[in-house]
Amino acid sequence: MSSQAAGAAPVVKPVTFMSPEAVARTAAIQTRLQPVVSAERWPLFAPDIDAILRLKKERNAVILAHNYQTPEIFHGVADIVGDSLALAREAAMVEADVIVLCGVHFMAETAKIINPEKTVLIPDLKAGCSLAESITAADVRLLRQKYPGVPVVTYVNTSADVKAESDICCTSGNAVKVVESLGVDRVIMLPDEFLAQNVQAQTKVKIIAWKGYCEVHELFTVADIEELRAKHPGVIVMAHPECRPEVVEASDFSGSTANMIDFVDQRRPPKVMLITECSMSDNIAVHHPEIEYIRPCRLCPHMKQITLPKIREALEHMQFEVTVDPAIADRARLAVERMLAVK
Repeated sequence: MSSQAAGAAPVVKPVTFMSPEAVARTAAIQTRLQPVVSAERWPLFAPDIDAILRLKKERNAVILAHNYQTPEIFHGVADIVGDSLALAREAAMVEADVIVLCGVHFMAETAKIINPEKTVLIPDLKAGCSLAESITAADVRLLRQKYPGVPVVTYVNTSADVKAESDICCTSGNAVKVVESLGVDRVIMLPDEFLAQNVQAQTKVKIIAWKGYCEVHELFTVADIEELRAKHPGVIVMAHPECRPEVVEASDFSGSTANMIDFVDQRRPPKVMLITECSMSDNIAVHHPEIEYIRPCRLCPHMKQITLPKIREALEHMQFEVTVDPAIADRARLAVERMLAVK
């Protein structure tokens, strides 16, 4: 039953008026987003985009956005975009006073670890991660006791506490290089078991894995791929390495979100299917609208906590600052810096 009282007039959200100057300021962004944002939907985004652009200047702020953010954020207000590795590298070179991290909490922690003197904001504190929540610092200490002397390689999708207990971090884009850079015959790799298994298939280093999973990527199956291949002959299938090994094996290409973008940029396949969070297809479509995108959509509920209004509020009120205990940050920074040094 509706909570609206009988006979009461329906509540209508007022449309924010935009001055001709504001329309002009956002015109280029509207044009850029035309392949994925209709003219009818544009007024829902434009006022917030205009306000965020102004607030960034007032606060001397920069917005970092992960590849899984929606197009109006990714292409509308972000200054730096990319996968976890790219955002970590770029965060190390940011000169602004304020960093707004449009992603999930561990990414904001990483930005703070690299920039202890800067203010780091996340637009919603509920933007977590199933992988980060699957392991604790105490778990890592127990693993070290069980496997003495074996180095710990930690996926960046982890808390600062876990990074602090690690020898080196990695991302899906550089995991194999990181593992092999250590010059050892076995490593502990955590927390994503599927990523560890997919790395194992590419290296002779023995991988000791943890049973953590991405709640988005673990849902994809080989049956999904087979069904969509049958419906869309000739489609090129690209799978994220957080997917099950059999899903990666059934695909034509596997790589990080940055690797997927590079593949599309360079190969320009006429029809693609991205086995990952579905905002990726929209963000790539802005640059390549001529490509047909088959979308076996899986949304990350944590990434989708971030919205334009929340970004605007974060900058207006300087709210939801991310902090890391300096003692933990110092140790975690070593693991992140070691990762960034791997070429």
